[in-house]
Amino acid sequence: MKKVLMLLLLGVASSSLMAYSDLDMDGVADSIDQCPNTPLTDLVDIKGCPIKKLQVKTSASHYDVIVGANYSGSNYVSTPSTSTYSGSLQVDYYYKDFSLQASTSYYETDSDDYSDNGLNDSFVGMAYNLHPLKALTVRLGVGAILPTYDTSLNNNNTDYTASANVSYALGKVNVFAGYIYTRINDDDVTVTLSDGSQYSYIYNDTNAYSIGAGYYITNKFYLSGAYNSTESIYEGVENADTVSAYAYYSIDAHWFMNGSYAYGLSDSASDNALSIKLGYYF
Repeated sequence: MKKVLMLLLLGVASSSLMAYSDLDMDGVADSIDQCPNTPLTDLVDIKGCPIKKLQVKTSASHYDVIVGANYSGSNYVSTPSTSTYSGSLQVDYYYKDFSLQASTSYYETDSDDYSDNGLNDSFVGMAYNLHPLKALTVRLGVGAILPTYDTSLNNNNTDYTASANVSYALGKVNVFAGYIYTRINDDDVTVTLSDGSQYSYIYNDTNAYSIGAGYYITNKFYLSGAYNSTESIYEGVENADTVSAYAYYSIDAHWFMNGSYAYGLSDSASDNALSIKLGYYF
């Protein structure tokens, strides 16, 4: 008996539903159902027991759309405290071990004597997963940082990235490490400050590193922690070092959430950074 029968009954027999219960929605009342909690994809007999499992067609390709809300704040001793809020949009396409990604965000920054808003730089990239061992995944990627962020510091050229990430699974635990190289193509610039003095911004290519470990609490819920270090694009500025926590939760077959928190260990890093995102998997 097809489960869609129950949906039809709901429309034509509402007066009798006060005494009717079918929690697994297979069309067989709970009082006589000998196989409760059957999956929605099963066809059942008059006893409520499966007689055939429907095969759900799967595809080698899929994509997702992710929207996010982000916050970062700094309270430097020598400069005004600053808070930045942003909304982000990310689209991913997957075909087997190959993936494409595009992302952008819109920000608003406020401090004691300064405020600004607009688009951040956007990103497009691709990656490929290698599996040299069953428990080992190596992800190689390349990308471009598009200059959608409007600035007066001549950093309005396209930059390029190359990345490598390694993850090794040990049961419910995985350990991971990552590296990103960014080729900075921006032109050096000298600006005149309000007191008449001049300051030169000299750009560098950057390296970023991360290492951490994660744990699958359930097959839907994952937590991880990491140490991260990123070189500044400006010469003479110390690395931005942080420790971070990350969580991922699968709501159902399509919806999922993830969130992260980072705490700055160096003066060049934001004191606190928080992000929460909601995604839909197609």
